[in-house]
Amino acid sequence: MWSAFVNGRNVGYAARRDPTELDLGVMQLLHAVSMGAGVLPGDMTDPADGELTYMRAYFDRVVGSKDSETFYMLNPDGNAGPELSIFFVRI
Repeated sequence: MWSAFVNGRNVGYAARRDPTELDLGVMQLLHAVSMGAGVLPGDMTDPADGELTYMRAYFDRVVGSKDSETFYMLNPDGNAGPELSIFFVRI
């Protein structure tokens, strides 16, 4: 079990799991998308809530220790700072 932080704010918990058939289907739909964000309608993805929001970008992964990992979404314009940071701490 991991505690999850987005841009320094605690957003809840995360757990590592194997992808389901639905997860693999969504990844196949997004195969041609190199970068961007959007919403897939429910009839394309068949999620329980209806729509599925996605974000596809280049992330730099930094492993601090066996109990912490950080993903930084880098700005495609080449600016120095990250656009988004996602930090996981094992609890």
